[in-house]
Amino acid sequence: MKLANSFAMLAARVILGVILIAHGWQKFSEWTIAGTTQSFEGMGVPAASIAAPAAATVELVGGTLIILGLLTRIVGGLVALQMVGAGIFANHLSSGVFVTNGGWELVGVIAAAGLMLVAAGPGIHSLDQLFFSKKAKVAK
Repeated sequence: MKLANSFAMLAARVILGVILIAHGWQKFSEWTIAGTTQSFEGMGVPAASIAAPAAATVELVGGTLIILGLLTRIVGGLVALQMVGAGIFANHLSSGVFVTNGGWELVGVIAAAGLMLVAAGPGIHSLDQLFFSKKAKVAK
């Protein structure tokens, strides 16, 4: 990967990570897991008592891992799947595009970013590169 592309991936990872961390933190602290669970139950999310803490954890821990570029492809896939679930159960897909109307634009962009991380990986500036690249294995 070219250096400029890797810096672009780093910037995208940081922005995505911050957004995910903010939403995960909100679920843990502002809404609380009990409140998030109640909200999920109201939306008809299956196993809401498991899904709510799982969603909050994927966002908070996953956002941190994405910023660090660690386990990036796995976390990107989890984030994309979570956003598909949010689109379905929070009725974003049936509410049009714009987020002001409850639309899917935010969950769509986050899902797309997760899929791009699955496809492209984190870039050179990442802990995945440091720990898991072929060059890193040779250096050990």
